[in-house]
Amino acid sequence: MLAAAQSVGVELQAVCGGVGTCGQCKVRCVSGNLTEPTLEEFEQLGAAGIRTGNRLACQAIPLSDVQVEIPPESLTSSQRVQVEGGGQCVPVDPVLPLQELASRRPILGLAIDLGTTKIAGYLVDLENGRTIAARGRMNPQIVYGEDVISRIAYANKGEEARRQLQEKVIEALNELAQELCAEAGSSVDHIFEAVIAGNTAMHHFFLGLPVEQLGASPYLPASTQPLYQSAKELGLRLAPDAKVYTPANIAGYVGGDHVAMLLGIDLRNCPQPALAIDIGTNTELTLCANGQLFSCSCASGPAFEGAHIQHGMRAAPGAIERVRYESGEIQFYTIDRQPPTGICGSGILDAIAALLDADVIDARGNFRKQATGFRAGVSENEFVLAGKEQTNSGNSIVLTRQDISEIQFAKAAIRAGIEVLLKAGNIEAKALASIIIAGAFGSYLDMRSAVRIGLFPDIPFERFRQVGNAAGLGARLLLASAVARRTAEGLAEQIQYVELTNHPAFHEQFVKALSF
Repeated sequence: MLAAAQSVGVELQAVCGGVGTCGQCKVRCVSGNLTEPTLEEFEQLGAAGIRTGNRLACQAIPLSDVQVEIPPESLTSSQRVQVEGGGQCVPVDPVLPLQELASRRPILGLAIDLGTTKIAGYLVDLENGRTIAARGRMNPQIVYGEDVISRIAYANKGEEARRQLQEKVIEALNELAQELCAEAGSSVDHIFEAVIAGNTAMHHFFLGLPVEQLGASPYLPASTQPLYQSAKELGLRLAPDAKVYTPANIAGYVGGDHVAMLLGIDLRNCPQPALAIDIGTNTELTLCANGQLFSCSCASGPAFEGAHIQHGMRAAPGAIERVRYESGEIQFYTIDRQPPTGICGSGILDAIAALLDADVIDARGNFRKQATGFRAGVSENEFVLAGKEQTNSGNSIVLTRQDISEIQFAKAAIRAGIEVLLKAGNIEAKALASIIIAGAFGSYLDMRSAVRIGLFPDIPFERFRQVGNAAGLGARLLLASAVARRTAEGLAEQIQYVELTNHPAFHEQFVKALSF
């Protein structure tokens, strides 16, 4: 199947050259017949993974016409965007009086996952729930700060600064709506309803609400209620009578996007303990255990996006996205197989895991100076991932001690949050039946690397599930269904929020989690 995929331009990862040792070309067989799984597949995927239909494309030979699903993490193409996740259709339980709007067909809705770094938009036919266009773009507010704390500080400069943040995101949403409608061959005049789901700070920036109180503990939202607004009054160029629905915020920075994500994965109905994690510049977590829901927010920062990393970059052609220690060597793989130009978030985690495997760094993240590839840099110690002869720029791509520290702080914040929630739910990590990873970064994260560096608990890999942009799916559910809105509102009321900044166990767990 690997050869078939490559012949039609589907860029499956094949770090090992297609011999079954890297496990990166995973696909899931939906229909049709394949040859029996090989020993390599059992080793890489496990018996449980194979039972659920997972196969390695480099090992499986079709015996008939075959339909397969390709998870985002198996792709190397730069076409990957954060709109992936969920199906093409959502159940319809009309929010709008569709019969009254029949003369104005098509009747469309706009669902937005408003992230700190990225925005995902979906155009939905509200009569059948079908997603007819999907696009993503960077959040233009990033010029005012990479994280929400920086943007809150900017907004606190005065009314004009707060207005600028709101106008930036409103204009981006208007442009995105135009692009989506152009792709679908329609007009923004046919968008009668919009759902905007973002974390608490993004929600407040979008609505023009005060954010000063979000900048200091106990991080109180100006509003936690689900809100309906006039699109026109907000400055959104949709149908003249269009309405905007923003789902409820929970508390702190756990906002409507997390509610949408939980709705999208249906966490509340998990029969066994489960942990849902939406990884981003701000990471939200919810634990479902013993009939209760516990939630918290971690300031993981932008390191996973490649920020604050010396040669960090976003996932674009030429970014090192996979790193492995194989046959006694550190090997890397770039997006679109271009000469390396930098390293993106998934590559950074892989690189640290590979350096641990190769015994280049110790459990504290310090370099072993006798290791191959180590060198004393101008300002600090570093490891050469790609030599200058391998890059177009003529400069080496390195991972520095400071880069490793950035990842240590980011992963320690998330891991400490996980441990605090497990204590709140009175369960141990080994009791988790599933860990559900959502978000753009989480889609392309290698679970083995994440567990190797201590980002996630060491539980069987088949219990991890990467679901893509579940918040985007939840936003589409909220757009098309009044039942989904009532469910989400009940969900937000049910969650018990845990504030980490003053939690007695957080600091201890954070320090413990700094080690690899």
